[in-house]
Amino acid sequence: MEEVHFNVYQLSKRWGLAPGTLDRWRQRGRGPRFLKIGNHVVYRLCDIKAYEEQQVHQITDKDPGIPLDSSSSRAA
Repeated sequence: MEEVHFNVYQLSKRWGLAPGTLDRWRQRGRGPRFLKIGNHVVYRLCDIKAYEEQQVHQITDKDPGIPLDSSSSRAA
């Protein structure tokens, strides 16, 4: 069986994020694992699902998860 891959735009649509968010995550070592083939970035479905599973939480106030963008954090 052939493995399924998502490009940046497909994954951003799946998660409701801007493609630039995924670009920033890659630059900062966040988000799911990815493959870079030449100038093309793709995500394997198995890595997407593994990352999604890691993001399952029960209490939001004790586990912040991964922030979408450092500029979105509020000052205290």
